[in-house]
Amino acid sequence: MKPLGLKPIAQNRKAFHDYSIEETFEAGIALTGTEVKSLRRGRANLRDSYAMFDGGELYLIGTHISPYEQGNINNHDPLRRRKLLLHAKELKKLQGKTKDVGYKLVPTKLYFKDGLVKVEIAVARGKRLYDKREAIAKRDAQRDVERALRQRQRGE
Repeated sequence: MKPLGLKPIAQNRKAFHDYSIEETFEAGIALTGTEVKSLRRGRANLRDSYAMFDGGELYLIGTHISPYEQGNINNHDPLRRRKLLLHAKELKKLQGKTKDVGYKLVPTKLYFKDGLVKVEIAVARGKRLYDKREAIAKRDAQRDVERALRQRQRGE
């Protein structure tokens, strides 16, 4: 499920390098008012974040949402755990997939959809070092092919 035409607030590019993405889910996220205001200014970082089950509920851990500058003493903690909102069937499906060894839940994107903040959660399997090198080699080869085709089109 890829959201069309939605500009992401934050993306986790490291996730695509470190993990092979199997499946993605769109989840809502429980936030405070100052967190939403901070997100509207694009102040978020998903780099070292992950999702984890606790008591049958799914939480986003390690996501940094900067405190709102105009906030008062009731401003939020930047690294607090945030509850993810999914249907019960989706939660059971995700819980089943993460029981398999090697699978993790990694947030890949944070964006607004119809005025609400959404998180794209991916079921991912960790890549080994040789997998990462192979992916880089494929990407470089594809770039070289595209460059050669562009040069050929300009020359004709």
